[in-house]
Amino acid sequence: MDPLPSLIVTLQMDDAAQAFFNAQRVRYYPAYANRVAAHLTLFHYLPENQSVVRATLAAQAAMPVFDLEVTGLFNMGKGLAYTLQSNVLAQWHKNLQQSLAPWLIPRDRQPLWPHVTIQQRVTTYKATQLQRQLEQDFQPFTVQAMGICGWHYQQGAWTAAGAWAFGKKQA
Repeated sequence: MDPLPSLIVTLQMDDAAQAFFNAQRVRYYPAYANRVAAHLTLFHYLPENQSVVRATLAAQAAMPVFDLEVTGLFNMGKGLAYTLQSNVLAQWHKNLQQSLAPWLIPRDRQPLWPHVTIQQRVTTYKATQLQRQLEQDFQPFTVQAMGICGWHYQQGAWTAAGAWAFGKKQA
């Protein structure tokens, strides 16, 4: 466990999207390594001992629910992910990075690459075969961003450490 308490921060998606990605992950991720639910990571490590971190997350969650487009599949070499796109998410994340800049690790300073990994730790051949299989029937679809969640890393698994819901969807 980390010597200092830290948060992993993910985007909370609508229930139908979460169920879809979880089912894909259960089906295609090697069982021995699948210790967390499907997720879209926003930040990999934020120091929880800084009170401004939680306050900033809460303040930045004061925004409407918004849509993301699931645009395709991305072969990561030894795994596969669904790619997502949202101008709202990109700008919001950039603003959040600026607000949290003093506490970001180098990885979290990078531009956001929104994706949900459904397969990892497999051979390149298996990842390519799955990509070909899933692309045959793939149609872009929309999911909703409902809020953000904080997690503690616990020896490979994650435990819930907070949630901040977005407001209602604007018409």
